[in-house]
Amino acid sequence: MELELKPLNLPSDSERPFVIAGPCSAETEEQVMTTARQLAEKGCHMFRAGIWKPRTKPGGFEGNGEKALPWMRAVKEETGMLTSTEIATPEHVELALKYGIDILWVGARTTANPFAVQAIADSLKGVDIPVLVKNPVNPDLELWIGALERLNAAGVKRLGAIHRGFSSYDNKIYRNLPMWQIPIELRRRIPMLPICNDPSHIGGRRDLIAPLCQQAMDLGMDGLIVESHCNPEQAWSDASQQVTPDILDYILSILVIRAETQTTENISALRKQIDEIDNSIIEVLAKRMRISREIGQYKKEHGMTILQTARYTEILEKRGAQGSLMGIDPECVQKIFEAIHEESVNQQMKVLNSK
Repeated sequence: MELELKPLNLPSDSERPFVIAGPCSAETEEQVMTTARQLAEKGCHMFRAGIWKPRTKPGGFEGNGEKALPWMRAVKEETGMLTSTEIATPEHVELALKYGIDILWVGARTTANPFAVQAIADSLKGVDIPVLVKNPVNPDLELWIGALERLNAAGVKRLGAIHRGFSSYDNKIYRNLPMWQIPIELRRRIPMLPICNDPSHIGGRRDLIAPLCQQAMDLGMDGLIVESHCNPEQAWSDASQQVTPDILDYILSILVIRAETQTTENISALRKQIDEIDNSIIEVLAKRMRISREIGQYKKEHGMTILQTARYTEILEKRGAQGSLMGIDPECVQKIFEAIHEESVNQQMKVLNSK
């Protein structure tokens, strides 16, 4: 299905991509207005805040709901900024439109549910409003495109995508893996679709926001949606990934915006894919070392020696053969696994020698 798109017509400065900024959650009227005023002073044109915030587990702050919508209207009236929020149900759509919200976005968990997306699409029939769609939680490009198609079929023409990364199990550098190849493929499949990046949810830490913003610009993304809070350390949700308006302004001021749009043919895009694969290798190695430590604990409890020669020989032979089948020199694979084995032995030594 080919999408019928109209321009988003979102405000931006000539030197910068379009930027939507604001706190993860609309906590209090004072917090919303203070943050909005600070962002407006820095030249921000679009304000975001979560009104409905169902969390992964119950018990946390889940948003103020309709109570917070008049605060968003006050932001628009006082600062002139456009306002935006996440919607997940037709009721959310109805209330957001009632209070004059200018931009809507569909969250990652909602995108993953075609029933929920269809219900939202039906509630937006006849409404001309920009709608941004976050990628689904898991790396499924077809599901992402399917959500865009459902909205477009309902008459929503001012569409855009938000790349917020993809969930994965176990410890990792990023909160959500960027998997840049997926938004790159989305751009190839739907060239006219604006794509903005959400470095806050990808990074999960404020120190990762600046490099992620630059990566997004290097890949030719059209905009950014960044969580910014007047007092991030005291935020009621996702405190670690929010920055002050001052810090956000600095991050934006040092962005390098390149004239040439990056594609999969550009060396920059290929290098980003290598960076991502390297990150994955580090994460997988960390998992392997964790298991090595567990084996070390077992050996300690059962009086076993660390070095099991037969097992080591088996690993080198099997991995070398696998490498050969996949076009990698077996000698290269052997050197890599010799280094991995050496570190595994070191990890187990620490366990055996610990009190």
